[in-house]
Amino acid sequence: MQIPVDDGIVLYTYWRSSAAYRVRIGLELKGLGWEARPVHLVREGGEQHQADYRARNPQQLVPTLLHDGHTLTQSLAILEYLDERFPQNPLLPDDAAGRARVRALAQLVACDIHPINNLRVMQYLERTLHAGAEERAQWTLHWMADGFAAMETLLAGTPDTGTFCHGDRPGLADACLVPQLYNAHRFGLDLAPYSTLQRIEAACLALPAFDAARPEHQIDAG
Repeated sequence: MQIPVDDGIVLYTYWRSSAAYRVRIGLELKGLGWEARPVHLVREGGEQHQADYRARNPQQLVPTLLHDGHTLTQSLAILEYLDERFPQNPLLPDDAAGRARVRALAQLVACDIHPINNLRVMQYLERTLHAGAEERAQWTLHWMADGFAAMETLLAGTPDTGTFCHGDRPGLADACLVPQLYNAHRFGLDLAPYSTLQRIEAACLALPAFDAARPEHQIDAG
């Protein structure tokens, strides 16, 4: 819902940012209205480095979410904030063990796969370490495959996994997994070894909330 509405939520986003994609999924799963304010991460050296945005987010990253007078950063913190402020369609299970499992799956993606493959790391590899395109591609694919192998094992080996990462309701882990799989498709990773991940991805993308959050459906796509 990329229009200003009574929920008063503003999201600084970039269509291809997987961290921003996670938050868009969470907003859509909860049925919240929100206003998109695109931040182009490449144009003119990256709009995230401009002074006005840097004042909002000193890390110079997306997403940044504004709500109720608060400025929030870091996608997982934003998603848990939304879950607490808007308890409908919860992103976390009711039980402590379930919440720990879902958080661990989400962090596997958001803390272990994504950070070492994001734009600023790729730019450092290219500009400072002078890694070529093939070396950067190998780096990206290696760390995605490493993380996906662990996630496939964790998901396939327990009855806690249902239609989605945890049971039959999509939540925080799915909001992290789907954007990372988008990156995997984009960079040409062979996903054949990860049948459980592919099954969950298909179930997620069949839902209107996930479809609305897709990169290609954003106002700044292209």
